[in-house]
Amino acid sequence: MKMSRITALTLTALTALALGACGSDDSGTSASGADLVKKDTLTVCSDVPYPPFEDFDKSSDSGFKGFDVDIVTEIAKRLDLDLAIKDSSFDALQSGQALNAKQCDLAASAMTITDDRKKNLDFSDGYYDSQQSLLVPADSDIAAIADLKGVKVGVQQGTTGKTYAEENATGAEIVSFPSDAEMFQAIKAGQVEALLQDLPVNLDHTTDGTFKVVETYETDEQYGFAIKKGNSQLVDDVNGALEEMRGDGTYDTIYDTYFSTED
Repeated sequence: MKMSRITALTLTALTALALGACGSDDSGTSASGADLVKKDTLTVCSDVPYPPFEDFDKSSDSGFKGFDVDIVTEIAKRLDLDLAIKDSSFDALQSGQALNAKQCDLAASAMTITDDRKKNLDFSDGYYDSQQSLLVPADSDIAAIADLKGVKVGVQQGTTGKTYAEENATGAEIVSFPSDAEMFQAIKAGQVEALLQDLPVNLDHTTDGTFKVVETYETDEQYGFAIKKGNSQLVDDVNGALEEMRGDGTYDTIYDTYFSTED
């Protein structure tokens, strides 16, 4: 039996509406009314690996581990939400692209709060005070940023470490990489002679004595969790959870797990 063109178009339209409705059922709001990508779930994007803040861990419930991971796990628990973590490029996170595309509700990726990023993102309160630092091989003659003229220095694209290097490493040849993992492989292979990035991450590369941190830089940076611009209720919810964690000692316990030996 053949259908008329009008009937066929009507059925097509109804099917499209039904599919759209099915898709929208997966999204939702939290108990407080915050918009969520997936109902009853806090979906988090992070650029992995970036230890000690985030790294892969097949043995954990989320598939990830690290300081940021522990903090967002506790936040989700206090908001009575399940937690899902996705690996994402840092550029997509700091630009707001991943959040605007509804890939996640929150970006937890050792991201410094800056005025430029605030144009495209909302941020939670700061949860970590950071410094920049310079990592070199243990037998290197490089002792300070002033020694970097003509030296290849690895930085991660889109980061404040790259900005600091561009503004302060006079005469250096700055080489950008998508992630810390690629930067570290490059310095191990001798493709660059130094890495300039966040202190805890560089410290993580010194554990076997092959590399050393020769200089640190006070930059008054604070990390914050990035949230899609306009989702103010989720910002308030995350800030409330962070305040509770600081008040009852949970934050300090997590912090000391990763940074108790840091100077």
